[in-house]
Amino acid sequence: MPIFTPIPQHEFVAAIHILAAKLTEDTWKPDFIIGIGRGGLVPAVFLSHAIGLPTLSVDYSSQVKDFADEPLVKLAKRTRDGERLLFLDDINDSGRTITHLRGALVTAGAVEGAVRFAMLIDNVSSAERIEYCARTIDRTVTKDWFVFPWEAVAPAAAIAEDAAEVPERIA
Repeated sequence: MPIFTPIPQHEFVAAIHILAAKLTEDTWKPDFIIGIGRGGLVPAVFLSHAIGLPTLSVDYSSQVKDFADEPLVKLAKRTRDGERLLFLDDINDSGRTITHLRGALVTAGAVEGAVRFAMLIDNVSSAERIEYCARTIDRTVTKDWFVFPWEAVAPAAAIAEDAAEVPERIA
């Protein structure tokens, strides 16, 4: 049985402030925050307000090609025009989403160094490394299923179903 760990709203907002501070301190500055659907959409809006940057989005979780791959081609072009993009999601768990996005961006001709990734929670044992995070975990030790504020409104069965999609994350 998975351990469901709610992330209270105040902890979520604190994580946004941590990311905002890291981005403000860095010399690399994004032109856009790209929310990765679903889990990165709400954090992207909050971070957008915190640092005053516009938000765009891609929807990777739905697996609807028109809302994932096609926007990535347009975003890759923006990097060729000199813009920098910060992709934001709730958690870097296995790294699968990041691997897909990075691969699609490279295939579409994104400029190296023009794309970075930020997460609320970064799994240090993930297959992918990221540039910014508010918190780290190690999935070899921490098996909790984190329930973010926007997920907390879902029925308990739906949360359990999401957690069960990749059993090794929580077993």
